[in-house]
Amino acid sequence: MSGANAAQGKTATNQEIVALAGGVGGARLAHGLYLALADAPAVGGATNDPTDQQTDGQLRLTVISNTADDFDLYGLRICPDADTVLYTLAGLANEATGWGITGDTFTTLDQFARLGEDAWFWLGDRDLATHILRTQRLRAGASLTEVMRGFGQALGVRADLLPMSDDPVATRIQTVDGELAFQEYFVRRQQADAVLGVRFAGIEQARLPAATRAAILRAGAIIFCPSNPFVSVAPILAVAGMQTALRAAAAPVVAVSPIVGGQALKGPAAAMLASLGHEVSAYGVAALYVARYPGLIHGFVLDQADEALAPRIAALGLRTLVTGAIMRDTAARERLARETLAFAQSLQAQAAATKVGAEAPGAERPGSPL
Repeated sequence: MSGANAAQGKTATNQEIVALAGGVGGARLAHGLYLALADAPAVGGATNDPTDQQTDGQLRLTVISNTADDFDLYGLRICPDADTVLYTLAGLANEATGWGITGDTFTTLDQFARLGEDAWFWLGDRDLATHILRTQRLRAGASLTEVMRGFGQALGVRADLLPMSDDPVATRIQTVDGELAFQEYFVRRQQADAVLGVRFAGIEQARLPAATRAAILRAGAIIFCPSNPFVSVAPILAVAGMQTALRAAAAPVVAVSPIVGGQALKGPAAAMLASLGHEVSAYGVAALYVARYPGLIHGFVLDQADEALAPRIAALGLRTLVTGAIMRDTAARERLARETLAFAQSLQAQAAATKVGAEAPGAERPGSPL
């Protein structure tokens, strides 16, 4: 399926969209979806206020963020992936770095250094306000769901920003030097270690929040953003009840490749694929998803540079969309989002047609592709 004619005109307005996101690539496609759905009124006439849960209508877009990157620093609860989504959708993100707030200052961090602290994790002054208030609200008894929704509302984000779980989960990276906390590996050691394994501490106790589950079950389409499959998508899918909810949703699930031309556009996904024994390509990502989560994903989006891989991916049982998957600017984000949504809608239409055919008198009854 070509991306050239995958999306025409405005995005359909009769569906809710759920995106699973982690990292910069995830936040950028979530932003594209946000822009693509900006002209769509909320289902049932809701106000698009994420705290307004009493109306019959619902929000157009829900972003479920990876929270296994979360950690404590200087006595504060830091949520890197959730904050990147928040700042990006609010129009505050530093596009040059992919993290933090544009134009932020680092006076507090400079003073930490003067006082002898190894200030290895960069936190801007405005960014610190987010962490201080989040920590205060969590200690006062608020759930992470409530805190994230409150921040989104305060910054004018007209989407529902939700965590994968309200319970703490921590990604641990296994290396030749032993097990490292994720931010130690990712930021302090600059992803220099070969990754031999990944585990999620606390995942056994992590529960799926009711709001997150409800959003999934309402979805008309579910998008796996181009996030690292090992440390961004995998922890989300590891939460008890998450895959069950995704499979129960009457919605196509479409994954977007984070690998283009054998390289990760940002982050260590390509290096992790190699060190963990997978093909470093869009096919490698698709094959990983199919092997780990059989039948969960229905469609896969890959860049034009990888068009030759489309038949191999289709042989895995996935429908494919080949298009420009590099989000160089805001326009590219929105275009990719629109094409991905149109692709998801085409999968839904195909599934509906298959169901009608299967239910016709005398027809064979193969399983629905969804």
